[in-house]
Amino acid sequence: MSIFDKLRAGVQTASAAETQSLAAEFAAALPPDTTLALHGNLGVGKTTFVQGLALGFGIDATVTSPTFTIFTLYRGPRTLVHLDAYRLERDAQIESLMLDDFLTSPYCLAVEWPEKIPSWIPCDAFHLTLGIAPDNQHTLKLA
Repeated sequence: MSIFDKLRAGVQTASAAETQSLAAEFAAALPPDTTLALHGNLGVGKTTFVQGLALGFGIDATVTSPTFTIFTLYRGPRTLVHLDAYRLERDAQIESLMLDDFLTSPYCLAVEWPEKIPSWIPCDAFHLTLGIAPDNQHTLKLA
């Protein structure tokens, strides 16, 4: 079963390390120039998932939430742009960030809170919903 099949069926993880490992496996299978829309409430592991993507892309930098900087750029064999759209009030604000200038192929744009900028998310984006199950395990499901 491919990582895409696993995630489409839904996966539960019991630790941050397990979530990061799953994300690293997913990163290795992603096509170049990909946008990931990461859905879920605060604290469900979106940044943890992006940390795993960075590991999978061979990026050595420490990945943290870009809540106050809006986005962070990580360079490695593949460029990872981590965008937190939580504080954006409207789609038009995304244009002022000039993100297109940072999307150097091959890239992955990982967007937390994509519902804040719906018209800016490409139709071919991968949508991943993260949550927490009643038993406190983290859930991940690819739409």
